[in-house]
Amino acid sequence: MFCTLFAPLALAACSAAPGPDAAIATLGRWTRVGTVRIRPDQVVEDSRCPINARCVWAGRATVRVTLRDGQRPRQVQVTLGESVPVTGGTLALVAVSPEKMAGAGPKRPAPYRFTFEYRR
Repeated sequence: MFCTLFAPLALAACSAAPGPDAAIATLGRWTRVGTVRIRPDQVVEDSRCPINARCVWAGRATVRVTLRDGQRPRQVQVTLGESVPVTGGTLALVAVSPEKMAGAGPKRPAPYRFTFEYRR
């Protein structure tokens, strides 16, 4: 009974839209987050631990992005949970989906989605 009462709340929290200084981006598409325009270009590393496995190390996800922040466009690598300096603040990669699954997966994985957050 406990799970059935709180399951809708958990789902609502997981599907919440990003805040005003956050945005979801996909590979090859420009988006704006805060005062910065970003385009994820390539997944450099995705060694995240699958959600249905136990791992000694959580792993990393690193994305190469092109930034436009008032300076000349430049490419930087952003790692999940870390920030990079941009004009007027920092840019952080705060989420990567889909989550990895151990074992048999779909033949064609879902496209990556990256949540970036701008902090002043």
